[in-house]
Amino acid sequence: MCGRYVTVSTVQTIENRFRVQTTPDVSAQWSPNANVSHGEAAPVIASDNPSALQMQQFGFTPRWAKKQFYMINARSEGDHNKEDRPEYAGAMGILQKPMFRQSIRDRRCIVIADAFIEGPRQEKLTKPYLVYARHGRRPFGLAGIWDEWANPSTGKITRSFAILTTVANELMQAIGHHRSPVVLDEAQEHAWVDLSTPLSVITGMLKPYPAAKLNAYPISPDIRDPRANRSGLLQPIGARIYPEHGFEICQEIEIFGTGDSQKHGGQSYDPGAQGSLF
Repeated sequence: MCGRYVTVSTVQTIENRFRVQTTPDVSAQWSPNANVSHGEAAPVIASDNPSALQMQQFGFTPRWAKKQFYMINARSEGDHNKEDRPEYAGAMGILQKPMFRQSIRDRRCIVIADAFIEGPRQEKLTKPYLVYARHGRRPFGLAGIWDEWANPSTGKITRSFAILTTVANELMQAIGHHRSPVVLDEAQEHAWVDLSTPLSVITGMLKPYPAAKLNAYPISPDIRDPRANRSGLLQPIGARIYPEHGFEICQEIEIFGTGDSQKHGGQSYDPGAQGSLF
């Protein structure tokens, strides 16, 4: 699964990287987040307007639901591969899954991420790792699906999304995790949100990202607290899974400054502060 991820790039960086525009509304909602958790607003590029950045809620609720859900992930294999075999190459059962079968066809999105967070299958986020793309590739796009839900009591409309997952690549297996989020190649991103793309092409994208293009290092288990949102959360507390030379990891990210701010207790942001190294 992919239950937590990181989005700390500036709006301008996201605009330039994905060639999208941002409305003042979205700019006002956006803030850097080292620990994106379910129920929070986060930036996506959705298929109904792929030239614009949107803010949607992390945690998918289908439009037909009587109550709100927070489905953070959608399995590419659907009900197939229940054993999570990493060598699985069969049918993508998400096409038949009632919760997701419509959205995978006509409501896809790119989830903007600078990194994502996983832990071993048993220990989970008591032993978390920050997983990032090597050679400074950030932000990058995760494959997502979205929907629009109307609260039957209030009529309030909520747009929400889930991240697609697939079998574990070698890096995720080294961490001890049984799943991988679907990381899109830059060449795939336009096709992912283009509703004219054949479904056979879409399902062909639901594969684990090459492990050699990723790396990971252990971080503090304080990340378990969904309210925690401070720079120290992303600092390594141990060795990387794959050794890297210094010049490969020298890119500094600008994040939260030195305060231990909480998400729901007054977040501070100093755009000149230099934070952890990916």
